[in-house]
Amino acid sequence: MEAPTHSMTRRAAAHDYSRPGIYHITLHVAEGMGCPFGTVVGNTDAPDGSSDAPRVELTPIGRMVERELLTAIHARYPMVEVQEHVVMPEHLHCLLKVKSKLVTASGHSTHLGNVIKGFKYGCNRRYWEMLGLPVGQKRPSETAATLGSASVPADSVGRGYPSLFAPGFCDVMPVDAEQLATQRAYIHANPRGRLLRTSHRDWLMPQRGAITTALTVAALQGYLKRECRGAEPAALEAVAGRMLVRPTESAATVCPPIQSAGPFVLCDSYGDRALLERRLLPVVCHRKDKARFAEQKVRCLAEAAIGAVLVSARIAKGEQEIVDEAVRHGFPVVMIHDNGFPDRYHPSATQLDLCAAGRLLLVTPWCYRYRGKQEAISVPECKAMNCVAQSLCRTKDGWWEERVSTDSTGGNR
Repeated sequence: MEAPTHSMTRRAAAHDYSRPGIYHITLHVAEGMGCPFGTVVGNTDAPDGSSDAPRVELTPIGRMVERELLTAIHARYPMVEVQEHVVMPEHLHCLLKVKSKLVTASGHSTHLGNVIKGFKYGCNRRYWEMLGLPVGQKRPSETAATLGSASVPADSVGRGYPSLFAPGFCDVMPVDAEQLATQRAYIHANPRGRLLRTSHRDWLMPQRGAITTALTVAALQGYLKRECRGAEPAALEAVAGRMLVRPTESAATVCPPIQSAGPFVLCDSYGDRALLERRLLPVVCHRKDKARFAEQKVRCLAEAAIGAVLVSARIAKGEQEIVDEAVRHGFPVVMIHDNGFPDRYHPSATQLDLCAAGRLLLVTPWCYRYRGKQEAISVPECKAMNCVAQSLCRTKDGWWEERVSTDSTGGNR
């Protein structure tokens, strides 16, 4: 099953766009435009603030778009302030702070959608002027004008002037200081992230169906029935139905199947899959073992220190504590992601750095679906991810209670 296309026209839930607040806005260039705004240059090893730090070298079009963003919006709407921004080769991010109710110069109430629409139109007019097209003429004759890396898309000829931007926009409205800090860091890290991804193309982009687990759908359904007693059968079937699956056993597998019945659960990945070739140990914290958590944590970190790779969905607080401690010590980990990877998936700046360094592999068994911030993950979904973690490791989650070999030569015990 293919993952649904990631939408670039998402809207923050329950907001009318006329109220004060801070919005993270993303605009993407129109299809066929390529990378008209610039090129990412620099050195991924250079620290922020240095002359060789990753940055976008803007084209004339990119400089025009940045100038419009920083001057034209506030000039027309004084109650709107651009707090952070980055113009990337084919998209831009900005944090817009709406300080009071949005009104036009004539005093009429408006909303953020019209602000963005006006900005895009202003950029288009400047773009048309740069191409030498007479502004105001709606249906130009055929032109092959080019500027920088941007050219007039062929499908625009005879239908009107080309637009720089794709329809609509994507937004996130930060709800608290922590989320706002995350959005600022994400915007700031965009150039560095782009350089990292282009230098590790085989790692730092979603790899579709890259991992075939040892888990069949039938085995997963049986596991969920045992672990989620009392749950509606339809709910458990829905969880299994969201899984990525391979209908046959013809393809090579990372984790060889342990039984012949199919189909097997697949996983998409982001990061260096070589981590799966090492000794893998699942980290799952159960309520029944709460009194022994300190013992479990010590055992997990001790195994990681001698070469084991910890694998976890990182759901329970104990799992988060163990995995985060492992990361702080520089130990590599595999995390089971709670949603599928959209086509334009980008992890956090910290996770991206860890993936680039070969210390983190993100894995997901799910087909992607848009899920709002307030939508909590269900218990059966949590159980399913724990089952996948054990399948990848070929080891039960209670391994830490037993005496196991602690050599680091590879291969699970």
